[in-house]
Amino acid sequence: MIRIIAGEWRGRKLQVPEGDTTRPTADRTRETLFSMLASRLGSFEGLQVADLFAGSGALGLEALSRGAANCLFVEQDAAAIRALRGNIAALRAQPRCDVRAASVLSLGPAKQPLDLILLDPPYGTGAGAVALDRLARLGWIGPATWISTECAFDERLDVKSCALETDRKVGKARINLLRLAG
Repeated sequence: MIRIIAGEWRGRKLQVPEGDTTRPTADRTRETLFSMLASRLGSFEGLQVADLFAGSGALGLEALSRGAANCLFVEQDAAAIRALRGNIAALRAQPRCDVRAASVLSLGPAKQPLDLILLDPPYGTGAGAVALDRLARLGWIGPATWISTECAFDERLDVKSCALETDRKVGKARINLLRLAG
C-alpha cells in the first residue's frame, strides 16, 4: 500500500496493481518530488496536470489532493487501470479525472499546453524521452509547463525538446525536472 502525502486526501491509502508490471513511486520519492515542485510552482491550485504511465495514479492523485484542478491519467496495463479507477472512485475524484486506457504515444494534439506533466515510465526503456519529444511536437508542453520524470538512479534522460532544470537521486530512483527547451 502507498498513501497520499499531503492535502485534501492526506493519509488516504491507495491500491496498487497486482503483479510486477508496474512499479509504484515510493512515498519518500513522491514526497521529495512534490517538495521540489512546490518550491518552483508555489501552489498546485488550479493546475492542469497529466499523469502519464500512471500505474495506480499516485502522482496525479497527489497533485489533485494538493489542489490541482484536474488530471489526465494515461495507462495501458489492465491491472493498473483497475487499481487507478478504484483509487479515483475511493477518493470520489471522478469529476476531476480523465482516465485513458491507452499508450502515451497514442495521444493526439493538445487543445492547450498543460501546467504539469508527471511521467513515471518503465526504467531503462527510453520511453519517457520518446513520449516527451512527441508531446512537445503535439502542443502538450508549453513554455510554462513543468515536467517531472522518474528513472533509475544511474539512467540519464536525453530529451531533445526539453532542458533539464534539476535532478535528484532518491534511493534507487532519479527525479528529473524539465522545461521546454528554449
